[in-house]
Amino acid sequence: MFSNLKQLFKRSNRDLRKRIYFTLFCLAIFCFGSSITVPWVSTIYEELGFLEIFNLMTGGGLKSFSIFALGVTPYITAQIITQILQMDIIPYFKELKEQGYTGKQKINKITRYLGVLFAFLQGYIFTVAYSGTTDVLTILKTTVVLTAGTCLLLWLGDQITKRGIGNGVSLFIMAGILQSMPTIFVTAFRELVMGATFTKVVGSLLFGAFVIIYLLIIIGMVWIQLAERRIPIQYANRTNSAYGGHQNYLPIKINSAGVLPVIFASTLLTIPVTIVNLIKNQKAINFVNTYIVNTSLTGFILYILLILFFGYFYTFLQMNPEEMSKNLSKSGAYIPGVRPGNDTIDYVSNVLGKLTIVGSIFLVIIAGLPILFSNFSGLSNAVTIGGTGLLIVVGVAIETYKQLESSLISRSHRAGIKR
Repeated sequence: MFSNLKQLFKRSNRDLRKRIYFTLFCLAIFCFGSSITVPWVSTIYEELGFLEIFNLMTGGGLKSFSIFALGVTPYITAQIITQILQMDIIPYFKELKEQGYTGKQKINKITRYLGVLFAFLQGYIFTVAYSGTTDVLTILKTTVVLTAGTCLLLWLGDQITKRGIGNGVSLFIMAGILQSMPTIFVTAFRELVMGATFTKVVGSLLFGAFVIIYLLIIIGMVWIQLAERRIPIQYANRTNSAYGGHQNYLPIKINSAGVLPVIFASTLLTIPVTIVNLIKNQKAINFVNTYIVNTSLTGFILYILLILFFGYFYTFLQMNPEEMSKNLSKSGAYIPGVRPGNDTIDYVSNVLGKLTIVGSIFLVIIAGLPILFSNFSGLSNAVTIGGTGLLIVVGVAIETYKQLESSLISRSHRAGIKR
């Protein structure tokens, strides 16, 4: 890692440094915009319930009602829907998926339009439900501003992907989460060390333990994100000696679904919370707070079950064993000891199912830790351990570093060939 950083500052990699500076500049625009509140809407300080995960992704922009309050979440919603539609649900989307690069470009264009539409709808709902204003003109102006903020972020995200380093949309989500992280440690230090609950010695020990546990959780997340099961594959009429003795593998990650199952579950449980805030019915609000909100026992159990369900659903959606078997056959590859066709499908499904159990349980632990910690620690809700946000940061950081590392390696190889 350090050798790569040293190589980054070589004179030959000046253009790569410019890409990094451009990425940092776009992220600075995002952080600055997240602090600009919509002028004709008063700042809100109420609890957002399940919307806290989306508030986290926007760097607190949703709670402060900034111009970037929606962030890129409407685009993520649109992306999820188009991915689902690429199954046998709508033949047109399946045909686009099979068209290769051309079809992918059309799907991306449709996703953009859907993202703008969802931004307008979500902006309107959030404005009516959480801003406290009833003026029609103010609601319309706020909705347009929030939609424009999302469009600007999507454009900046495209610019980062083309002219910077990493995936622009993912980096905006990571930046929003990182903005709120210093508050966690500052609040924990204030309540544990400077507060009146514990002596300074005990509080300092507890704060040190909090930091160590936090770091251990990050290490565990990195391990899970990088862990994978490698299924050995063999190519027909080819031997390993032809490739320098290297074995070919079909890699399958333990957590193939990433954090999307948690986002799916949070989004689904957000619907009743949003509806009761729109209709302003006190009985409905009490019912949701008692049985749906994740701080309640039934809400917490429902939250966990939804994560497990979506973990299986999205994993098998992304890594279809039947398609993987077909791709192996097309490339002339097979799994040693397993017949092509149905046997390969069953074998891959079995392996993927076992890995999905481990990955889904890991997601449940990560998503449930902040809720349990808040209920039993006695600290404020601003102090959390683990959580989906931290998992997103780790995943995006790993992918961005891999892209930077591969770019440096390819450059060093080209330099070696020229010599």
